[in-house]
Amino acid sequence: MVVLSELPEESSSSSSTHAHSPSTHGHSSSIDGYRYDVFLSFRGLDTRLSFTNYLYEALIEANITTFLDDEEIDTGEDLKPELESAIKASRASIIVMSKNYASSTWCLDELVLILEQRITSNHIVIPIFYHVEPTHVRKQQSSFGDAMAKHKQTMEAERNANKRSQWAQKMEQWNKALVDVANLKGNDVNGRFETEFIGEIVKDIYRRLKVPLRSAQPLLIGMDYHIDFVTSWLKNGSSHRADILIILGMGGIGKTTLAKYVYGLHCREFHTSSYIEDISRKCDGKFNGLLDLQEQLCGDISKISLTKVHDVLAYTSKIENAVAHKQVFLVLDDISTLDQLDALLGSKGFHPGSKIIITTKDAWLTESCALFKSNIKPKKTEVLLQSLHETESRQLLCVHAFMCNYPKTGYEEVLYKLVNYCQGHPLALEVLGKSLHNRDVAYWEGCIEVLKKETSSPINNVLRMSFDSLPSNNDKELFKHIACYFVGIDRDVSETILKACDINTKSGITNLIDRFLLTIGWNNELNMHQLIQDMGRCLIRQESLDKPWKRS
Repeated sequence: MVVLSELPEESSSSSSTHAHSPSTHGHSSSIDGYRYDVFLSFRGLDTRLSFTNYLYEALIEANITTFLDDEEIDTGEDLKPELESAIKASRASIIVMSKNYASSTWCLDELVLILEQRITSNHIVIPIFYHVEPTHVRKQQSSFGDAMAKHKQTMEAERNANKRSQWAQKMEQWNKALVDVANLKGNDVNGRFETEFIGEIVKDIYRRLKVPLRSAQPLLIGMDYHIDFVTSWLKNGSSHRADILIILGMGGIGKTTLAKYVYGLHCREFHTSSYIEDISRKCDGKFNGLLDLQEQLCGDISKISLTKVHDVLAYTSKIENAVAHKQVFLVLDDISTLDQLDALLGSKGFHPGSKIIITTKDAWLTESCALFKSNIKPKKTEVLLQSLHETESRQLLCVHAFMCNYPKTGYEEVLYKLVNYCQGHPLALEVLGKSLHNRDVAYWEGCIEVLKKETSSPINNVLRMSFDSLPSNNDKELFKHIACYFVGIDRDVSETILKACDINTKSGITNLIDRFLLTIGWNNELNMHQLIQDMGRCLIRQESLDKPWKRS
């Protein structure tokens, strides 16, 4: 089972021996042996405290591991060894070509090495012409011409023949590098808002590098089988259709964490990918919520900037056209309505080989969406996440409460009670473990009674989302009746009694089962997870906290 907690995010550090070490932040970038996603080459005199700083912060915020050197070096000094190593350990370089860039021999040496890496190791190079003309760079005119003229003067003033020869060789390399970088497709900031311009740069590098979502590596307990299964499903290219994987389960069981973890591991293996997170919450009560998600999806899967529209159907058409012509890896997290599914998937079908993961608390949705009613139905696989086993539950609770895999002496009995109460629910175990950290046994003892009466705990709030999604008041009343009176009672007997109370059980029980609020036992009895039952009883208490006789 996926644990909903996160380990501390790793941050890379430089091997610099200087007083200030280069800044590197973001996710741990170890893809193909690379240490950094981006190396920033810039002239500190021009942009360190302005554009480059803003760009750097935006890259970090997007979880792009970025090398930014904290030092300024005097003109004429050789490139530091750690900078050479950083360039070679980066997957891409962003070169901020500013007015005085060429006046720094250090910057020019970086440029030469970056362009060499572009040829030898598929290093991505993104030039930014910051208030300079590419023509001036290419032909060494204006400030670039002045800088190269000064370097030439320095070379000619050198009396040591060996050093003068080295200068001449470098001059030749610098001239060629400036011509080559100016011939690359670059970005021009002139006449644009810098914040908007930086956003486009980050979005471009994000797509080209396939950087995982900004999240720490989750701690995984008891989930190896599901991770291996989903990984195998992703790598299986035998199907001539698109493949859709539905991850099902009650709220807080680990659906989102599993999807996010697998996406982070494998999104770089796909040319086009997109992760749309927390769809239900982002659409709930927000007028443009679905439009915003469609815009995000279109931006992720399209190479060109699309004109923004204000109609769901128009965006759906754009999505359909895009996914029909290219393989995509798409994750739709926490789908709760047919409208969301139809708007984000469309009905025309995906390009063969595409992989789509959907997480939902409603098993019925995918059966009824427009895509599965089309002539070319995708191949569908389902994964049902269930509760942790007792050993895994103990380990998870201990990790959060004691920061180790085993309980402290004296806590064994109360730990058993809490594990039994949570019944293998990862979110409950995480929330409880964190709240009980460094608490004494007496505090633990009182915890369960408090939780049973708590109406707004994080656990209840997550579980209540499934209740709130029920399609009718009849289903909600049915749920509350079962939670209070009918858990463990034979289904047929329960239906007979409830029918006499004018409650429709035929479709209602099916809807509860589809949302993982109810299960049917081996002996045809109605069963609920303990936490779900407690949530239902909390709903009743909330109807009248101080006057129980007024509750339904």
